[in-house]
Amino acid sequence: MTSVAVGHAQDLVHDDHHAKPSGWRRWLFATNHKDIGLMYLIFSFIALLEGGTLALLIRIELFEPGVQFFQPDLFNQFTTMHGLIMIFGAIMPALVGFANYMIPLQIGASDMAFARMNNFSFWLLPVGGLLLTASFFVPGGATAAGWTMYAPLSLQMGPGMDMAIFAIHILGASSIMGAINIIVTVLNMRAPGMTLMKMPLFCWTWLITAYLLIAVMPVLAAAVTMLLTDRHFGTGFFNAAAGGDPVLYQHVFWFFGHPEVYIMILPAFGIVSAVIPTFSRKKLFGYASMVYATSAIAILSFIVWAHHMFATGMPVTGQLYFMYATMLISIPTGVKVFNWVATMWRGSLSFETPMLFSIGFIFVFTIGGFTGLIVAVAPIDIAVHDTYYVVAHFHYVLVAGSLFALFSGTYYWLPKWTGYMYDEKLGKIHFWSTMLSFNLTFFPMHFLGLAGMPRRYVDYATQFTDFHQIATIGAFWFGFSQLLFLYIIIKTFRGKGQRATAQVWEGAEGLEWTLPSPLPFHTFETPPEVK
Repeated sequence: MTSVAVGHAQDLVHDDHHAKPSGWRRWLFATNHKDIGLMYLIFSFIALLEGGTLALLIRIELFEPGVQFFQPDLFNQFTTMHGLIMIFGAIMPALVGFANYMIPLQIGASDMAFARMNNFSFWLLPVGGLLLTASFFVPGGATAAGWTMYAPLSLQMGPGMDMAIFAIHILGASSIMGAINIIVTVLNMRAPGMTLMKMPLFCWTWLITAYLLIAVMPVLAAAVTMLLTDRHFGTGFFNAAAGGDPVLYQHVFWFFGHPEVYIMILPAFGIVSAVIPTFSRKKLFGYASMVYATSAIAILSFIVWAHHMFATGMPVTGQLYFMYATMLISIPTGVKVFNWVATMWRGSLSFETPMLFSIGFIFVFTIGGFTGLIVAVAPIDIAVHDTYYVVAHFHYVLVAGSLFALFSGTYYWLPKWTGYMYDEKLGKIHFWSTMLSFNLTFFPMHFLGLAGMPRRYVDYATQFTDFHQIATIGAFWFGFSQLLFLYIIIKTFRGKGQRATAQVWEGAEGLEWTLPSPLPFHTFETPPEVK
């Protein structure tokens, strides 16, 4: 990060004399980016608890072989809705919440470009979330076709499938509006002197992510719309009996689905790239290469989608192409990991909770990246396709990757948001509890997958019992660890802690640290000058 603001918190004008909405109107009609960002974060945490509860129900069932508590169809509903709620309800809204809260502060803007559209894009989320949740209670229950909703299974589901399709349309519209807002804000509302190559990396990663969202969310909308017309209007896009092709659905879905993985991880890279230099007391190593690597990841993410489809019987030339393209995308990702480690190298490190979560992120994300490289190899992928090896791989990338970065960012900026320091001791307990329980849950799944345990199965052979029991114990430990996180957040927001200064962290750079803590309702009414 290379931007330095002129003046300090007491010198810049942050007008608070405007009429400030209060009560329920402040939230229902919110146009202030900080309020909307906070609502996104609250919504995403509620979705995290809901999706996490479904995960624990799955793990209870899998504690022992045999069907214990849930019939196979209900179990499949749990696995499907767990995926949909976690991706579209928890991770993506949480990252958009960070974007809303932090991007205007980091570029010296007074707010997001389209404040009312920002409000609308948030209020679409509870509607989509309620539609998804309510689908459990219609005849036939929620969709049980897996979060990918593959045809032809999704063509045979009850009305819960239609509710999921409409929910995805609504949540997708919210994402597109959020992305437009972020692009316009970053390109048009930077403070004088804040060139693109002086922006904090978090703004860069979100700018690139926003372009990805605009490119791929309409593709997902097209895929689920074709599902809808196949189901109700007599078309035959994916119905083999009507001359359609179920594999076509996979191509369309994964053309959205693979860039989507990077939509959920690139902003996490941005958070980690803010935290590690602060607690290393050094500049980020190789800032420009980080920007170019992020751009390379985004571009390459469009040419690797069919590595999810090696088991569909594609020609060997297609397998070779997607195999090598997938290996190629690991290079810019490796650049990022190298740069983070190089930033810490010979730095004056301290290990506050945000730094612990960022180092934890590097560790677990690298494991997830390596297992991704392994399943990129087509012959290996065909062997472990749809086994628990794949479950382990993407949970290491998404739970460990996205969630650890979100925790890191929350602890990092929480004193700035609330004006109070969080409880450092409890934060470290939360980190170690989360780190140990996460690995206890998901590392054994690699062995389950290599031994041939298929994913999404309600029952399994006796030889898989031990690893399933270890994973279930870890999952409950992991889930209840997040209640400690909730307690820490509530305690801090209620002002039970030491008062935070404007700077908060020694060595933190960027415009947000020139503002008082807690942040005033209106910030940067007079844009700061950036040298």
